Amino acid sequence: MGLGELFSLLSAALWAVGVILYRQLGATLPPLQLNLLKNLLVLCMVVPAIPLVHGFAPPSFFMAEIGVALASGAIGIALADTLYFRALNQLGAGRMGVLGNFYSPAVIGLSFIFLGERLTLVQLIGFGLVSLGVFLVAERRADDQGGGRALIQGLGIGLLAILLMAVAIVMVKRTLEVQPLLWVTGVRLVGATFGLLALSMLFRSRGPMLPPLRGLPWRKLLLAAFVGQFLSMVFWLGGYKFTSASVAAILNESSSVFILLLAWAWLKEPLSRRAVVGVALTIGGVACMLLPY
Repeated sequence: MGLGELFSLLSAALWAVGVILYRQLGATLPPLQLNLLKNLLVLCMVVPAIPLVHGFAPPSFFMAEIGVALASGAIGIALADTLYFRALNQLGAGRMGVLGNFYSPAVIGLSFIFLGERLTLVQLIGFGLVSLGVFLVAERRADDQGGGRALIQGLGIGLLAILLMAVAIVMVKRTLEVQPLLWVTGVRLVGATFGLLALSMLFRSRGPMLPPLRGLPWRKLLLAAFVGQFLSMVFWLGGYKFTSASVAAILNESSSVFILLLAWAWLKEPLSRRAVVGVALTIGGVACMLLPY
């Protein structure tokens, strides 16, 4: 297992914990406010971490690299995460984890077109197993709220969020390969913050930019920001830095397994036999991705 593969799996596990926490926080915080709060907290964590890891001397960024990283943050964090939180409230943590199956095909397709990446036969088999496993747990449940229309709407919003995440990571892949990891992370977060402020101004009629700070569940917010966003995002970007985008994307799919099991154990969401089979297939697919090639 290389460093990129290890980082991708760690990111998946940490993101799963974050999704469970964000599912709980979303019961009282609107998606846009939750995303802005989360992003501000993570930015406060990344800024002091940069000199500790990379020193105080800034890297030699080209203007194009800065622009790409800022745009990646605005698309992949400000817009995509807000839509993700909205879909998470409608679909639940388990099903939203399953919907992440659309992420790796999107990244693979975009990487094929724009980065010239290819998968080996064993990796393609692994991708097929992961896709089939995650598909098996995508079933309508008796406790769904709002009927089929609400389900379709939630799936559409979630799918758009995941597609935007794929676009954002592929566009910044080349910059990640040549620039320090935390510096790129910080620039993306700056782009995300400006993007969220723009969205807040655009939708200011729906509520204030930030909720009243007194009475907020700060412990849970800090834990979600640190584990589910700061650590998860650093490992996520690190995975793309040290391995191909296609391999990292497929290994990221293992988050659906972690989310499903945590949603069952933590949030008491139902876990069917079909879901258990899906988990087993997904684990087999991840194992194929880790075979030497």
